[in-house]
Amino acid sequence: MISPPPIGWPLLPLPDSAGQLGWPTLERSVADQIRVILLTRPGEQLRRPGFGAGLENFLHEPNTLNTRRRIQDLITSSLTRWEKRLLLDDVAVNEVPGEPARVRVEIAYRLRRTGAAGRTGITLDLGA
Repeated sequence: MISPPPIGWPLLPLPDSAGQLGWPTLERSVADQIRVILLTRPGEQLRRPGFGAGLENFLHEPNTLNTRRRIQDLITSSLTRWEKRLLLDDVAVNEVPGEPARVRVEIAYRLRRTGAAGRTGITLDLGA
């Protein structure tokens, strides 16, 4: 009798064909968590009602210097609060040339444990 494949919790890796678990590297884990923090609305996670930056709250905001500064401040405070494995070096929020309703966020950081530098970015559609 052939048994069905095991049902795994999506957050836990399953062994590959060689029996190895595919855990992410520290660098990948931090980069993934940055994205989760940026795209999660406060109140969306159970037991952590303040978790996340809630960048979608800027939808339909005008692409002004003031809006970009508010986005920068929110990202800085959210990452400082929720991702203790990194040290922020820079958060830049800039206009996207030729696309007035979009902003580009670039984040430069270092890993606390190793000092390794990392960068990640995301483009937000403000829709205004």
